Formats: sequence, C-alpha cells, structure tokens
Amino acid sequence: MLERLVKSKERSQYGETFSQIPIHNQTKKTPIGIKLCKCSFCGEVFMDHSSFSRHLRSHATSKSYVYQECEEKPYKCRECGKALKYRRSIRRHERIHTGEKPYRCKYCGKALSCFSSCQLHEKSHTGEKPYECKQCGKAFSCPTYFRKHERIHTGEKPYKCKQCGKAFSCLTSFRSHERGHSGEKPYECMKCGKAFGCPNNFQKHKRVHTGEKPYKCKQCGKAFLWPSYVRKHERVHNGEKPYKCRPCGKAFSCRKSVQIHERRHSGEKPYECKKCGKSLSSLTSLERHVMKHTGDGPYKCKDCGKVFNCPNYLQCHESTHSGEKPYECKGCGKAFSTPRSLENHERIHTRKKPHKCKECGKAFSFPCSLQKHERSHTGEKPYECKQCGKTFAYLSSIQKHERTHSGEKPYECKECGKAFVYLSYVQRHMITHTGDGPYKCKECGKAFDCPSSLRKHERSHTGEKPYQCKSCGKAFTRPSSLQNHERTHT
Repeated sequence: MLERLVKSKERSQYGETFSQIPIHNQTKKTPIGIKLCKCSFCGEVFMDHSSFSRHLRSHATSKSYVYQECEEKPYKCRECGKALKYRRSIRRHERIHTGEKPYRCKYCGKALSCFSSCQLHEKSHTGEKPYECKQCGKAFSCPTYFRKHERIHTGEKPYKCKQCGKAFSCLTSFRSHERGHSGEKPYECMKCGKAFGCPNNFQKHKRVHTGEKPYKCKQCGKAFLWPSYVRKHERVHNGEKPYKCRPCGKAFSCRKSVQIHERRHSGEKPYECKKCGKSLSSLTSLERHVMKHTGDGPYKCKDCGKVFNCPNYLQCHESTHSGEKPYECKGCGKAFSTPRSLENHERIHTRKKPHKCKECGKAFSFPCSLQKHERSHTGEKPYECKQCGKTFAYLSSIQKHERTHSGEKPYECKECGKAFVYLSYVQRHMITHTGDGPYKCKECGKAFDCPSSLRKHERSHTGEKPYQCKSCGKAFTRPSSLQNHERTHT
C-alpha cells in the first residue's frame, strides 16, 4: 500500500524516474498501535506516511536514478514572503515568527515548535543513542547527526555552491552560505530588529535576550546556549580530538581549528586587512590585526584599564594584579597564571620548537613568536602612534610608548606607593625593599629580578663582549653600548 501511495504521488509531481527507488520499508506496530515506517537507506523511523515519503526524497542524490525536483512552491509566508511546497511546511515555518511551541517534553515540560525536535529532545533525558559510528564508536540520538558525523571520516561534501564552487558536508551550512551570496536574511528578531540568514543563528541570537542556556555539561554543570557548544566543551574533560590534519596528522577538538591549521600547510590566507592589505588565515586573526591599527580592543582590565584584543591576553594580564597562579609544571613545580603560559613553559623541558623562520632558520615554540620575529627581517611596523606618528613592530612597544605622551604609570609599589610606567620597573624596584631577587650570581651572590639582567652582570666577571662593531671591530658587553659607539662612526 505504502509503495503504491509513494509511486503514484511521485509520478504525478516529479516524474516516473523517481518511482524506481526500491522502497523496502519495514512497518511495525508500537505498544499504542501506531504504525512506524522505517527507511531501508538510513534506518530513520517515521510515525506517518507523509513524513516518510518526504524523507525518501533526501536520498535522491544516488546516481542510480534521476530526481526531478518540482519548482512549484504555492504556499507563501505572510511575514517574510518565503515560498514553500507544502501547507504543513508553511505552518512549521510561521512558528519562527509567532514563537508558537505546541509540543511539550513529557519529562521536563520544555516547549518546542516542531514534533521531530520534541522527539529528539526527549532522547536527551532517556540517553537513547541508537546510531553508532563504525569508525570511532561514537553514538547519536538522531540519524541526521549520525550522517553528518560520518562525513568527518569520509570527507564527503555533497552540497556544492553554484556561485563559487565551495562544497559543504551539511545542508544547513550550504543554505546559510548561499544566502551570503544573495544577501537574503528572512529571520528577523522582534526585540532588536537584527536579521539572520540562518534559522539556527536566529535561535541562538534570541537567547542573548532571554539569557537561556539550556544545555548543561554533565561533568561540571557549566551551561551553554547551544548543544554544539556543550559537545565542544565536553572534549575538555574527555580529551577527545576527532578532527585530524591530513598533511601532518595533528588532532584537534574543533573542526574550525583544524581548518585554520591546515591553512599553514596550504599557505591560504583568505582574510585581507583593508587598511594595509595584509592577508591572514582566520577571521579572528584579522579582527586582532585590525585592532593594531585602531589601537583599541574589546577586553579591558578592571584594575588598570589596559585594553586587549583577546580574552586570553586579558586573563593572563589580570593575574599580574591578583598574583594567582593555579597551573603548575609537573617537571619543575613552577606555577603559572594561565594554561597557555604553562604550555609555553613546558616546551623548555621538551625543547619542542616546531615553528621555523624561513629566512634564518631560527625555531620558535609558538606561531605568534615566529610572526613577531619575522618583522625583524621584513621591517614591518604595523602599530602607529596617533600622537606623534612613530611606528612600532609590536603592540606592547606602542602601548609602552603611548605612556610617554599620557604620563600614565599603572604599576604601583605596594610597599611605598611609588608608581611606574612598566611592570618590569616595579619588579626591579621591589628588590630595593626585599633586598633579594630570584636570579643570583654564582660569583658574587648579587641578586637580579630577571635572567637577562643576570647574564649582563655575569659578563663583568667573564669579560665576555659579544657585541662587535662592524666598522672598527671594537667589542662591547651590551647592545646599547654598541649602539652608542656606532653613532661615533656616523
């Protein structure tokens, strides 16, 4: 009966070619007497024939038959004008505008706009995950998520943009991308008027107003706006890194991270700065770079007002005020304020420096350190002082320089109240009160606040003069002494 129903319906609307699909569905009765239809292609189960018939069309990408899609879309949304093929589809779509949620979860009472969404949500309570990946064993509650996941292993991207040729593994991502070309944004927020091209992004945005965070981590209880966020977060606890770089095999917990990483191998830099023309590999890198020109950043320290373009940098800076260092090195016991600082330090023990300069071959632990170093070869100085026009190679250098104009001294000695322009100055000053420093000279016992100062001092004992004048050959213990000397030649 079902086979005849689907065949006759599809013949009339979509042509005979579609009726060649073998519909070896299985039907079974539930305890309450409702017949369930099971798809033989993917195993998804449906409670009514119309949903099952509609679902079969999603498999019409096989080369064994042709699928002629009917272009007729007679049902239009009164709010945004979007046209759809079926009356039930337009009813479901209109709930986006009205906010109607007629389906309630029998476990927690949560209201949802779509019956299938309600079914999927209820599985989060029961823990039912019947769809298991044969490659990695990961289980899913929904066949759609399962199929998406499988494409991570196969690399399949069946959805291709006609405009630019970019391919996608996910239909929703493909549709959102297409709207980037057309500029269509049919989903408008009633609170602030902001419009969106993707319904998922629209749903996420609405939670900004409501403050709702319905997805909780089972390990630590942290709440999130979206299930994808909680899945990413859970990888912090379980250490899962399902995304691998094809050229080098490095594993990542996030798909976006592996995409950005792979650009290091390909050299692709799709994001260009309109101010200076510099190309960057990620949107985040571009946003940070633009702040170099503006001299501004969204993350501000509450203690001293210093501005940063990255939350990690702000977190690291704030620890200089609080003194908190919760991350300890297992190798030597040294404590750090951020996990990134600890990771950086641990490379001292492992001597791992994977990032090499193409000009001189010098190796670095982190790509940002390599980028800074490369400016010594290129002479690039992207930071310009608005007061005097002087340019600098590093953000920290321009921030220090700007204090010469403002007279700002944000670092204060807790002992005597004396203020300083730089953190290093207050650290050195503190030694005058304590009479001690962490770096001691083995020859005379003199203490210093930093290793570079100790090295300079040790040259007074060894007589080492590593800085030599190219003009006359005279040698000096410090680079500043060499620079002063070189002026006598010019």
